[in-house]
Amino acid sequence: MTVADMFYQREREYLSPYAFLTCNTKGREYPCTPCQNRTEFQRDRDRIIHSKAFRRLMHKTQVFLFPVDEHYRTRLTHTLEVAQIARIICRALMLNEDLCEAGALGHDLGHTPFGHAGETVMQACYDKNFTHNKQSVRVVEKLEKNGRGLNLTWEVRDAILHHSGEAQASTLEGRILKFADRIAYINHDIDDACRAGILSLDDIPSSILEVLGRGHGERINTMVTAVIEASRDKPEISITPHVGKAMHELRDFLFEAVYRNPVAKGEEAKAQTLLEELFRYFVKNPDKMSPLYFENTKNEPVERCVCDYISSMTDRFAIDTYKKLFIPAVWQTPAE
Repeated sequence: MTVADMFYQREREYLSPYAFLTCNTKGREYPCTPCQNRTEFQRDRDRIIHSKAFRRLMHKTQVFLFPVDEHYRTRLTHTLEVAQIARIICRALMLNEDLCEAGALGHDLGHTPFGHAGETVMQACYDKNFTHNKQSVRVVEKLEKNGRGLNLTWEVRDAILHHSGEAQASTLEGRILKFADRIAYINHDIDDACRAGILSLDDIPSSILEVLGRGHGERINTMVTAVIEASRDKPEISITPHVGKAMHELRDFLFEAVYRNPVAKGEEAKAQTLLEELFRYFVKNPDKMSPLYFENTKNEPVERCVCDYISSMTDRFAIDTYKKLFIPAVWQTPAE
C-alpha cells in the first residue's frame, strides 16, 4: 500500500458521508500517472502553489490600489486567509480538506490588476460577461505552464468557478469557498480600512457588532462557528440565520463605507483609464504582448488574448508597461 493509498483509505473510514471522496473524482482532462505520496487533490494544491499565477497575486490589489504600506492585504494574503478559513470549516464538518484547500488557493488566480476596477474594464472592453472566477478557470486550464495549463481535477476547477456568483459548486467542499471568501474579505477589509483612516469600529452599527463581535478574530470565529453549526450532518452548506443576517448587513455597510468610498477609491478612475489604454494598444499591436499571448492569437480572437494578457498583469507591471508605452523618457546626454 502506497502513502496515497493510505490517504484514500483514511478518507473512506473517517470522512462524513457527505464528503467528496478523492477516489470518485471525474479526473483530469489529460490523464497522468498517479503519485505514490499524494492524493489527486493534494497534487492540485501543489500545482497551484507552484504556478506563476499564484506568485503574481502578491502584487495584485485587494482593496487599496498598489499600497506602499506592507501591512495592507494583497490578493495573495487574501487567498491564504480564505484557504485557512475554508480548511477550518471543512475539517470541522469532516469533509475533504484537500479538495477545499486546492479550490481556495486557486479561486483568484485570474483576478485582474487593480482588483474589481480591472474586472470592470475587462467587462467594458472585452465582454460584459467577463468575471474573475471564469478567468481563474481559464488560467488553470489554458494559460499556465506556457499554454499547457495545470491539468487540475474537474472538482477543483468546479470549486474555483463557483466560488462567486449565484450557481453552486457540485461538492460541499466547493460550496464552503463562498462563505470562506466572504468571511475573509469582510474582516480583513475592516482592518485595512481602519489602517487607512477611512473607518473606525465605532462607525460600524452597534447592532452588527453585538452579534459578530468587535475584534477581528472574534468576528471570524463567530461567522465560522455559525457556518459549522448550520451545516453539521447536513448535505448543504449554510449559516445560522441570526449571524447570516448580521454578516449580510456588515457587507452592505462596507460597500457604502469602504468599497465605494471616494478616498479609498480615489485612484481607481486613473487605473481604469490606464487599463483601457493598454487594451486598445495591444489590440492594435498584438505582437507587443508576451510570446504566449501573441501565439494564442493564431487560434483565438485578438481581444480574447489581450484580455488574458492584461488580466495576468500585476498592478506594478501594468503601471510600468503603461509608462514605457505612453510616457516619454527624459533625454540624457550619453556619457563621454
